[in-house]
Amino acid sequence: MAFINKLNSLNNLSEIQKKVDSKSGEDFADVLKKELDSTNEALTKAEKLEAGIADGSVKDLAGANITIQKAEMQMKMMLEVRNKAISAYKELLKTQI
Repeated sequence: MAFINKLNSLNNLSEIQKKVDSKSGEDFADVLKKELDSTNEALTKAEKLEAGIADGSVKDLAGANITIQKAEMQMKMMLEVRNKAISAYKELLKTQI
């Protein structure tokens, strides 16, 4: 309840944005871009490791498998973030003004 009262005391969105910016220092878009780049790098590395496993050049199969699984988990996480963003956008479209 205290959180709702705190939100109600803010007069407009610019005040909310200032408070968010002062606490985090990073925009959501910047964080999302950084995570997308990280996921892309992980997937690229995983593809190279998969090719290396296929041609026999990779000696550490366990390490390669862990790296591939991490890349897969990052991709799943990004897909869930995308799904949540699309869901939120659709909910906003339903909102009547």
